[in-house]
Amino acid sequence: MSDNPFYRLAPFIKEFIYKNRWDTLREAQVDACRVLFDTPHHLLIASGTASGKTEAAFFPALTELYERPSASVGILYIAPLKALINDQFTRLNDLLREGNIPVWHWHGDVPQADKTKLMQNPSGVLQITPESLEGLLMNRPNAIPALFHDLRFIVIDEVHAFMGADRGIQVLSQLARISRMAGCHPRRIGLSATLSDYASVTEWLAAGTRASVEVSAPQGGRKLRLSVEHFSFPDARNEEEAEHLERARQAYYGFIYDHTHVKKALIFTNSRTDAEEAILEMRRIAAKRGERDVFHVHHGSISAMLREETEAALRQGAGPAVAAATLTLELGIDLGELERVLQLGAPYSCASFVQRLGRSGRRGDAASEMIFVTPEEEDEEAQLPARMPWTLLRAIAVIELYVREKWVEPLVVRQLPVGLLYHQTMSILKSMGEAEPEDLKEAVLSLPSFRSIDPADYDAFMEYMQGMGHIEKMDEGSLLIGMAGEKIVNNFRFYAVFKDDEEHVVYNGTEEIGSITTVPPPGYCFTLAGKLWKVEEVDNRHKAVYVKGSRGKVDTLWLGAGGDVHTRIMTKIREVLGSTALYPYLAPSAAARLERARRLAKESGLLTRSVLPAGGDSMFILPWAGSRQFRTLERLLKNNLKGPLGLRSVVPMEPYYMVVAGKADAETLEEEIIAETAAATDAIALLGPDEAPYLGKYDEFIPHDLLRKAFSLDGLDVPGLLSVIKQWKQPPAP
Repeated sequence: MSDNPFYRLAPFIKEFIYKNRWDTLREAQVDACRVLFDTPHHLLIASGTASGKTEAAFFPALTELYERPSASVGILYIAPLKALINDQFTRLNDLLREGNIPVWHWHGDVPQADKTKLMQNPSGVLQITPESLEGLLMNRPNAIPALFHDLRFIVIDEVHAFMGADRGIQVLSQLARISRMAGCHPRRIGLSATLSDYASVTEWLAAGTRASVEVSAPQGGRKLRLSVEHFSFPDARNEEEAEHLERARQAYYGFIYDHTHVKKALIFTNSRTDAEEAILEMRRIAAKRGERDVFHVHHGSISAMLREETEAALRQGAGPAVAAATLTLELGIDLGELERVLQLGAPYSCASFVQRLGRSGRRGDAASEMIFVTPEEEDEEAQLPARMPWTLLRAIAVIELYVREKWVEPLVVRQLPVGLLYHQTMSILKSMGEAEPEDLKEAVLSLPSFRSIDPADYDAFMEYMQGMGHIEKMDEGSLLIGMAGEKIVNNFRFYAVFKDDEEHVVYNGTEEIGSITTVPPPGYCFTLAGKLWKVEEVDNRHKAVYVKGSRGKVDTLWLGAGGDVHTRIMTKIREVLGSTALYPYLAPSAAARLERARRLAKESGLLTRSVLPAGGDSMFILPWAGSRQFRTLERLLKNNLKGPLGLRSVVPMEPYYMVVAGKADAETLEEEIIAETAAATDAIALLGPDEAPYLGKYDEFIPHDLLRKAFSLDGLDVPGLLSVIKQWKQPPAP
């Protein structure tokens, strides 16, 4: 009996399990109990959506708090989204009420009174975003020891959402600072449903600590139900073609409506514009048919109240509910028994596909169901590569890679995160008040993500900061934040290391609808929350826009969104085009469009030659490379080959192809690309003399030479491009 971890759990957790009628603990939960009860190790729980990861982390950790109450916050839970914290807060509150363990949440929407109660009685579980944690470390440094001196566990939810991004570097820096300031050494528990490369993740999770990481990765099979529909939108050059286009649009939106409006369903899009437009059209169809409006929009520019209404309708509502969403509902919020997920277009990564697929089929033996709906503008007179159905091909590629090979993009950590170097330097100096130069240098460069930075580069960076007035050196030699730096650091936007545009809040009367970055003048209309609004007044001083409901048609205000694509996806697209395989999940329209694309690829030779004549002095380059390698090739062409080969233009259509014009013929250009890539030993040599591109929010405050160095390491990939080019002369794998 004692071998069963159930009997080692706290009584209130056992009661919770009884009430929920669980027959047994799941595999991830058994693994977590073994590691957290019997070893000193960190833990990575990598299992599918709805596999009980959250309970796996919390059951043994809460048992320890129950048996040995902490003298401060005992468990720190870090999540990438406020909505995820709110969701988990509700779940944990129900669980912990019986155990008399308080659970707190802390972000911008939490009342100050609740935060004050925590500061007065640090205990239990604290759920927080990296941005709010940054604010705590900066503005309340003297409270950190009392808050965290007896911290036992740190749970990092959706680890993959942090790794490979600036927020991940921020989180690692915060954990190191907490340990240093509070004198604690908590164990770390990472959660994710979207991992395949465990080595890089365990290295990240343990960064800055001496403990090893154990991995729990149960491979429970889930039933999948996938289908791909394709819609062609003809180019409208005349009135007849315009009628064809309108019929195609009606068929496209009619299909989406018919497959969602009587269900609880999510419609995922790759941009806020597409989400807004989809729901606007769904509501028009519902009104035309005299049916209920059950439609919602959920993305980062929708007000918190409307987002919460959407989540409640999906989770608890009695009838059908449909929401179009971007990545705000991609992460692990439990939306209950969703019956269907639609994906408009295709995800840019397998990781995103897995997350979105996992939103459905979360109860019992229900299948995870996703319908891809791939719209494609089609112009038979367009240039060759533009006639390929790239969105359809990307959809097939991500399905094949994950379903057949269980492949997900490996996570890549920045080598020289210079923007974060600025951010953490300023944050630490703000918390210290003033510091001796060597003390500040030690505090920053001892953080896990900055240990590889050359101290000489840091000295040059600090000199540059003083020159800009962001840091001021006193007569006695100590450092303070300068006047220019105060303007940056004292703005609440400084807490976030991701880019966020200045926004105006939109009000319909007293109700907050959301926010917009591009503000039209009074009298003009725009779309927000799936409805049309007419601007009545703009208050620039208070960043507010007052609107009323409108009718008609208008363009949305957001620019189109894209995403980086991995080389493996581009390679798979090439394989799909060169194959004769049939894919049972393709609807007849999608299968027919794929067959046409395969025929065109074979006839044109684009599968056997990566540089093709395009007429006149123009050529196409199809590198079959991921976004980072594509950008490397683009710079090699523009900065190394443009002059010697007499190229007059290089136009990238990332990541699929480039159009190049100039004196060289296709064969010569291909040979020169291969030779130049093989000879390139340092990626920085591919940059123009004045070129120093930004990779992050705070890169604008970095010295020119250090910025170039960082971009050459983290923005370009010469070895990766060379590996891709070696495959150019090889036929695609069958």
